[in-house]
Amino acid sequence: MTGLLHHTITVVMAFFAIMNPVANTPLFISLTEGDSPAVKRQVAFKSVLVAFLIVLGFCLFGKSIFALFGITMPAFRIAGGVLVALVGFQMLHGAPSRVHNPSAEDNADTRQAELGVAISPLAMPILAGPGTLATAINFSSTGSSTKTAITIAAFALLCLVTYILFLTGQRMVRFIGKGGINVVTRLMGLILAVIGTQMVIAGIQGIRF
Repeated sequence: MTGLLHHTITVVMAFFAIMNPVANTPLFISLTEGDSPAVKRQVAFKSVLVAFLIVLGFCLFGKSIFALFGITMPAFRIAGGVLVALVGFQMLHGAPSRVHNPSAEDNADTRQAELGVAISPLAMPILAGPGTLATAINFSSTGSSTKTAITIAAFALLCLVTYILFLTGQRMVRFIGKGGINVVTRLMGLILAVIGTQMVIAGIQGIRF
């Protein structure tokens, strides 16, 4: 029971850190600026739903993907850990992660359709980016079906939190302020860097010579 509780807390913290819904809320506000409240709700719901479906697919079929491409779990843990740690390192220095944030050109293109931002860039790569997918596969492909279910449930919870923050974003941003968001981003970056390092260590320990 203690092991499952520790796993649950670790997964929730990892997803919260890498998704960072607090820091992504101002981005959602800017992407939906000028849209009606109804459209904003549609964009928020569609973005978290698509992100959840993407992560769900990787959680359920991660092992099959590994088998198809001949990928070993230690190799993925090392590569995924480096990626997650890199995202955390960039966040720790106050810079947005390049693998989780689109370019200005991408944002300009997606503004052509109001609901288009729900798929890109919100759902992918911001919410379900490479780091998120690496984290999901790492936690869901190394244990029992119970741990896989916990991983899926944890991401669903974070999607719900993200949806609520998107809808109440204006008030939250005014309350926390830019400085508060920067502090949260750096704290999440530190947590991610540690989790990524731990993934690398676990991968190295799993190598069979």
